[in-house]
Amino acid sequence: MSIAFVFPGQGSQSMGMGRALADASPAAARVFTAADEALDGESLTELAWSGPPETLDLTSNAQPALVATSMAFLEALSERWAEDGSEPAEPSFFCGHSMGQYSAMVAAGVLDLGDGIRLVRERGRLMQASAEDGAMAAIIGLDDSRLSELEAAGREAGILTIANRNSPGQVVISGERAAVERAAEAAKGLGAKRAVLLPVSVAAHSPLMERAAEGMRAVLEEVPFRDPSSPLLANADARPLTTGEECRGELIEHLTRGVDWVRAVEAMRQAGVDTFVEVGPGKVLTNLIRRIAPDATAVATDDTAAPGGLRDPFRPTSRPASQPAS
Repeated sequence: MSIAFVFPGQGSQSMGMGRALADASPAAARVFTAADEALDGESLTELAWSGPPETLDLTSNAQPALVATSMAFLEALSERWAEDGSEPAEPSFFCGHSMGQYSAMVAAGVLDLGDGIRLVRERGRLMQASAEDGAMAAIIGLDDSRLSELEAAGREAGILTIANRNSPGQVVISGERAAVERAAEAAKGLGAKRAVLLPVSVAAHSPLMERAAEGMRAVLEEVPFRDPSSPLLANADARPLTTGEECRGELIEHLTRGVDWVRAVEAMRQAGVDTFVEVGPGKVLTNLIRRIAPDATAVATDDTAAPGGLRDPFRPTSRPASQPAS
């Protein structure tokens, strides 16, 4: 078995995430305590568990809450393996979707938890401050061969890029509002089933985030980065990241470049990965991987029906990718 640990990005947050986990696992509870301490005692935990949801959904809050919850799942898994006398899983790759790269780097030992929490708080603040007439839209059911035409249509009205290539037939576009609206209008004529403007003002993974990227460059210079215990993959082109300095550069670059999740999953499959474990809240990445690589096993650790809400991906109840999620 060759394993990859994958970590969700913004959009996977939900009020109450990780609460049952912390109640059942002392290791998970310690992660949430450490996250609050990293923000000088600010109760990120209370916000994640009790809301209000509109405050949790703010970029500067959702991102640190997701890092904390993902690390709580990972620590709870490690705790369970130790209690069972099981050997800990040794992933061949760590990979995060967008902001999930920070969780992946904490998991791989590149960053300390406290640094990861503080960095995503600043990342969210800088992204929000850079939101000048930005927009994003999900394009569903468009053949990949028509993406260049979609981009060309939008760029007639302004800056536009493919922000996320999430699975075959599912992309997110990002850029200036007029350009995004123009591309969304053109999408159906190109064969898309749906084009949905997203309720955000931040044009993530586009050139409009250049100011945020420069701000993060200065912040990241002050933080120590270690080499990862196993390679990570860059969001834009799935190239391996094997040193701390490469990981530092990735956190700057991916603000202005897209996330090609399809390419990342395909690269891991080609490298021999047959089991993908989504570590963190929700099942977004698990469902995407099942569409990208239906011959692989994809399982989420978040399972409300399991004790403490934690599913051990290596127990016999784990489902192959072809079966529906629980």
